[in-house]
Amino acid sequence: MYKEPCSDRGKRANYTVHLGSGVVHQEAGPMINVLPVHSQRRGRIFLPFVDDDPKTSEVLTKILFFAEDNKIKDPYILGQIEQ
Repeated sequence: MYKEPCSDRGKRANYTVHLGSGVVHQEAGPMINVLPVHSQRRGRIFLPFVDDDPKTSEVLTKILFFAEDNKIKDPYILGQIEQ
């Protein structure tokens, strides 16, 4: 279905995000494990925009998240990036 991943340029590194699965890889590096946090009220990921498909929301969130990787504070994710 989706053959080409989305290229995402951050301040710390460059990434690819698979548009079908949402899997994130650091360019020329390993996969980065990111678990989506779902809203307790709606059972969906919170986004500043609306999309009824949770997978699309997850993928777009990851693209936006890693584009501003200099703002990431989660030590688990930072540890994966800085390996």
